[in-house]
Amino acid sequence: MERKTKVHAEAGKQELFITREFDLPLELLFKGYVEPEIVEQWMGTKVLKLENKKHGSWQFETADAQGNVVLRSNGVIHEFVPNQKITRTFEMEHTPFPVQLEFLEFEKLTDDTSKLTMHIVYKSGAFRDQMLKLPFAQGINMAHNRLQTILDKLK
Repeated sequence: MERKTKVHAEAGKQELFITREFDLPLELLFKGYVEPEIVEQWMGTKVLKLENKKHGSWQFETADAQGNVVLRSNGVIHEFVPNQKITRTFEMEHTPFPVQLEFLEFEKLTDDTSKLTMHIVYKSGAFRDQMLKLPFAQGINMAHNRLQTILDKLK
């Protein structure tokens, strides 16, 4: 089965691009990234904080079935333009990965379809390549599939 979420990483660069077209109106896709209850469902994480504004911050926590925290991530929102873009930092606590910079752009294709483009910049090409060795592409594709399914119910 072809992945609908595409990850493009050019050799020798410290960035990558993620694109996905959704069968969702632009406003609904954007809502999926800013409403804590929806984020928790499709990301499978607990939203501890999500301040959707310039200079706002966010913090997520993921636990295993026994309730043990396995991943905590956080960042700062540098730019927030509803239904257009979010620029933020992303840091995974207690991992060897340094903070990364993410540019999320939301684009209306038709009244019923939209596109998300994520431009992620890593501290180095080596850190980006380390991330790509993880099941990163499969994970983000699965998460975006869940996002589509959850938001379909809200149409």
